[in-house]
Amino acid sequence: MSAENRSAERPPAESRSAAGPAAESPAAGTPSPGHPSPEGRFESDPAAGDARPYDQGAWWRDAVVYQVYPRSFADANGDGEGDLPGVLSRLDHLADLGVNAIWLSPFYPSPLADGGYDVADYCDVDPRYGTLADFDALVAGAAAKNIKVIVDIVPNHCSAEHPWFRAALAAGPGSPERERFVFRDEPNNWQSVFGGPAWTQVADGQWYLHLFDSAQPDWNWRHPDVIAMFEGVLRFWLDRGVAGFRIDVANMLFKQDGLPDVVPGSQSGPLMPGQTAVPYEHQPELLELYRSWRKILDSYPGDRGTVAEMWFDTDQARPYLTGDGLAQLFNFGLMPTPWSAEEFRTVIDESHRLARETGGSIPWVLGNHDVPRMVTRFGVDQDLVRAPTPEVLLGRMDVDVELGTRRARAAALLLLALPGGAYIYQGDELGLPEHLAIPDEARRDPMFERTLRTFMGRDGCRVPLPWSGTAAPYGFGAVDVPAPGAPDPEGAPDPEDVPGAQGALGARGTWLPQPEDWAGLTVAAQRADPASTLNLYRAALAIRRDHPALGDGDLTWLDTPPGVLAFARDPGFTLMVNFGSVPVPLTRHRDVLLASGPLDGDLLPPDTGVWLS
Repeated sequence: MSAENRSAERPPAESRSAAGPAAESPAAGTPSPGHPSPEGRFESDPAAGDARPYDQGAWWRDAVVYQVYPRSFADANGDGEGDLPGVLSRLDHLADLGVNAIWLSPFYPSPLADGGYDVADYCDVDPRYGTLADFDALVAGAAAKNIKVIVDIVPNHCSAEHPWFRAALAAGPGSPERERFVFRDEPNNWQSVFGGPAWTQVADGQWYLHLFDSAQPDWNWRHPDVIAMFEGVLRFWLDRGVAGFRIDVANMLFKQDGLPDVVPGSQSGPLMPGQTAVPYEHQPELLELYRSWRKILDSYPGDRGTVAEMWFDTDQARPYLTGDGLAQLFNFGLMPTPWSAEEFRTVIDESHRLARETGGSIPWVLGNHDVPRMVTRFGVDQDLVRAPTPEVLLGRMDVDVELGTRRARAAALLLLALPGGAYIYQGDELGLPEHLAIPDEARRDPMFERTLRTFMGRDGCRVPLPWSGTAAPYGFGAVDVPAPGAPDPEGAPDPEDVPGAQGALGARGTWLPQPEDWAGLTVAAQRADPASTLNLYRAALAIRRDHPALGDGDLTWLDTPPGVLAFARDPGFTLMVNFGSVPVPLTRHRDVLLASGPLDGDLLPPDTGVWLS
């Protein structure tokens, strides 16, 4: 491999001078684990040893992790896009919220064909987000507040601008460079998850596979160079002190030998699981790959972990969680579930049973950067959640934001009371609704165009966060929110009224437009309101942190009227959520710890949750 190609996988030496907390300097002339050898190949660590069983007390088993979508979290330089210094500047918000860790969505060099999930260099920071020194400062700053950092790894595909793919295009059919990807002379019938064919033809007549956008060619995971490169990538970020990795589309890396056609009808819609097995999901080679990754993580101190993004049924998930497999699989089952006690109970039972039978960990999720926000999902006719119409896919629907907010607040108490870990998507702690009115010309998600504009895409949940002020950009580009415990911000000048406060942002605006009605949803406004969604999350996380019944463990369902869920957790904790339309009596209790909304004496109103002792 040439030095030019190696540069995509390792940044120049001078840019790596700031070592992470776990880094050690290798002896001169000796490739350190995960660094290129003189021949340009990544070297594995021969001392990694056998994987040990994951400790049942590992931090990630009951951690609350906050997903940071860096481009939309906070903007430190006023260019309209979030960045790593912006995240660093807002760590007080996350510490005050009470989360245990943050997961950073991709911040690597990328043309942003798919929001950064098209990676051109796995071992550097995109200049729009900062530098490796900024990343190190963020890890150190988070550690000082007892917050761990998880980073995204994107192993199924890279960017079409990745040097190895550019070399493959230049080298031509049959070349060693093309063997790192999936090229063939004729395409099969596979469809892209984003819509349209999964194959694109190049100038010499061959076709390359991209299960997502055409700017995201799939790696060939049967090639040793690909395996070795990603081992090096893991070690690079572990050396910089990350606590673990979120593995993007973790079930799709290996493709079945021969690339057979899929059975007609077995591929489902964008970002939804298929109903039958397809030849690019859950291939048996994945298990051995993830065992090897686990050995790498286990060679570092501190219970480093992984959480895998995959849609699965219980039979598919079991092999990953048993023995020395993956640490965690995301539990996505609640995200597409309508507001229904019976349907929530079914998902919870299946997932909790799987975790207990395997000893694995399946953290609960109600929102992320790929799905409409909770307030909007729960604020529409729930039959439209079960069977979205073409109008719904384009965001053309009536949303009862007040109703959706009540339900989202109750769902938050359910999420944080369930056994195991939980993930919170940025902005859910503010009760943000989906931004459905983004103009077509402002949309950035490739799914919008690849589905021929029949699906609005995911931009509406990725809009920059509102921090303060009464109009866009709501403090997104200025660090002007008082620290927790500071005086009430009411009366402070809006950033729009402070000369220079927004830098270039005042003229350019945010990279995605913000709604005009978010003034009451800003961090500053909600911090000053004791009944706000932000303060509900803060209170819930504080109780969860201190209550001995919460976190990892078990639950016992209680008898309830139809439309109500209630479970007990020992010692001395009960959750109730009323999914129904009429008030119901509270179960026997000593104290009310926290409620998602006002109670009616000893009655639990509709669309309300409560924690009892």
